[in-house]
Amino acid sequence: MHNSGDIPPAAGSGLELLDPYLSQIVLETGASIGHVYLLTANETELRLSVMSGISREIIAPWARVGLDHPIPVSDAVRERRLVWIGGQEEMALRYPRAALVLPYPFAVVAAPIATGTTTWGGLVLLWPGSHPPRLALRERDAVQTWSDRLGLLLQQASDRGHPVLPGPEPRMLPGSSTRTTGAAEAQAAADFTERLPDGCCGLNMTGHIAYLTTAAACLVGAERSALLGARPCDALPWLDKLVFEDRYRAAVVSGRPTSFTALCPPDRQLSFHLYPDASGLSIRITPAPSPHGSEFPEPHPSASVTPGRTAGLYHLLHLAAALTEAVGVQDVVDQAADQLLDAFNAQGLVLFVAANDRLRVIGHRGYAAEAIDRVDGAPLSGPPTSSAPVPPTPPALALTAGVPSFFGSRDEMRRAYPETFRLTDKAAWAFLPLIASGRPVGCWTLSYDRPHPFPPEERAILTSTAGLLAQALDRAGVYDDEHHLVHRLQTALLPRALPDIAGLDVAARYLPSTRGIDIGGDFYDLIRLGPTTVAATIGDVQGHNADAAALMGQVRTAVHAAAGAPPGDVLARVNRLLTDLDPGLFTSCLYAHLDLTHHRVRMATAGHPPPLLRHPDGLTEVLSLSPGLLLGIDSTSDYPTTEIQLPPGAVLALYTDGLVEAPGADIDETTAQLAVRLSEARHHTMDALADTLVHHAQQPSRQNDDIALLLISPRPD
Repeated sequence: MHNSGDIPPAAGSGLELLDPYLSQIVLETGASIGHVYLLTANETELRLSVMSGISREIIAPWARVGLDHPIPVSDAVRERRLVWIGGQEEMALRYPRAALVLPYPFAVVAAPIATGTTTWGGLVLLWPGSHPPRLALRERDAVQTWSDRLGLLLQQASDRGHPVLPGPEPRMLPGSSTRTTGAAEAQAAADFTERLPDGCCGLNMTGHIAYLTTAAACLVGAERSALLGARPCDALPWLDKLVFEDRYRAAVVSGRPTSFTALCPPDRQLSFHLYPDASGLSIRITPAPSPHGSEFPEPHPSASVTPGRTAGLYHLLHLAAALTEAVGVQDVVDQAADQLLDAFNAQGLVLFVAANDRLRVIGHRGYAAEAIDRVDGAPLSGPPTSSAPVPPTPPALALTAGVPSFFGSRDEMRRAYPETFRLTDKAAWAFLPLIASGRPVGCWTLSYDRPHPFPPEERAILTSTAGLLAQALDRAGVYDDEHHLVHRLQTALLPRALPDIAGLDVAARYLPSTRGIDIGGDFYDLIRLGPTTVAATIGDVQGHNADAAALMGQVRTAVHAAAGAPPGDVLARVNRLLTDLDPGLFTSCLYAHLDLTHHRVRMATAGHPPPLLRHPDGLTEVLSLSPGLLLGIDSTSDYPTTEIQLPPGAVLALYTDGLVEAPGADIDETTAQLAVRLSEARHHTMDALADTLVHHAQQPSRQNDDIALLLISPRPD
């Protein structure tokens, strides 16, 4: 790798040296779009530096990409190899995020630009969707030759002390015209288009109107002066921006003509036909439907953008956003099931994973329980025939081989899988493998009540969506495994039951937070010291992860080991232990020594919330204890001891801050409110009282942390 600067290029800084190289590469390979990316100084990011054949707006999502991003140019540069994607479905399978943003037919190659051990950046070329699925030998040779020449150019510039530097904005090469004309011929061409009844409009490479006929201005109901130099979707407010930009991107990226229909107020339906080439894009505007027998060639058939398709993309964007926040397999399943049926106007959905060589259903919509029971637990492979087992169902084939399959009718399914055909009453199916990190993690089945064709564009979007689901499920599976492990650890470390102490009524509660991970470092304990002496402790280790749970176990064990000593000494000993361990986490803790014979309690606190004391007459106070530092900060900290009376019928409430913390609330006020609830509660048992105190904090809008509560009450003699 190299160590170039990372500053905006001034005039003559070197980027312009790349222009003729990129132009020649595009010419020799026949590509419609070309890009040159350069590495930045930290060598973790690629910046688009020179571009050709596409507008800045379309390429904006990939103007700056991390070297570890899942796109072809990053893989090519990072692994120093040529990356070839021969079509829309292959792009969707290998790079689902990129395919979802650009769901159009095209082929792409990415190659590293390097010399020796130094990598400078990457070259990217795109061809229209009509390109064969394989890269021709002459194209491969041209890509390799010009990548080497670019690398040599960059190496020589660096050796001369004038490195070619990536800038904040890429250079854009002018579009190449198919032919040039003189002034007289240009005027004749303008006169020709003016005589046509249809409207004619020309967009330059940036998507702005460079030419417009009078008929076009009349059809859209605007002045030519207001349209020239503007983007159509900006100059015409009634033009659906999402629809226009989708069709514009489809034409430019795929290299194929596209079309759509729009309503021009008040009631004029207009057809827009878009024809792209290397110099820009031509638009023919006609009243809809087009006149019968038109001599103009119609655009190549392509999926039109309808309100339904726009709504589908809307659902998919919501799904993509939701999956980034999903925490656990069930969360991913619920998000997918809620969004995908509407996104694709489907009626059935099933999500499978593999478990013990069998298909397991982890979520479904639109199927009766009986149908799901018939496929849940089905074997992944049937009995051997010849030398290899045969997957008996399309989901098993998708999961084991990573091969998608589409059946647009019941006849297609009957011919391929007669047994599967009888399992449901659906009429069309798509079976998509869920592949993450190169391995299948599951299968996604989408089905329809009526026959449904699956055109290439929709297949690519379905495959892209499957890729997003697979990555989300993979992450969620890791989350679930860690969560289950830590939850078991925490459950094992908390007391299974409090000891039965003569003359003492006690109750305890532990509630996980409502924020995703339901484990943490809160703990409590009741320790029998003698016939009439008891120790009580409660604490809160910082964090919500395995480290917090493990440290909680260490603190609880240390308190057990030191219990019986004066409260201040107990906390001091635990503090020294944690300081020596240096776990990087701090712990609050309160330790109480109860003398049941004399009805006294001695307490010390290490930064823990103050306990509450309800007197036998119902009056409740917030106890003021002399505070000590949190455990694990300073090994020399002192922990003063406070003594109070705890007569029979009184209630001592120890709790963690999750019980009194709420977003935007003052903790002193919420602690006072908890004291009021304790004072007003009238229950015959400690368990009922504990349920009352935690009930309010269980509201999802309030509970942002774990809650531990320990209630202690001496029984009347």
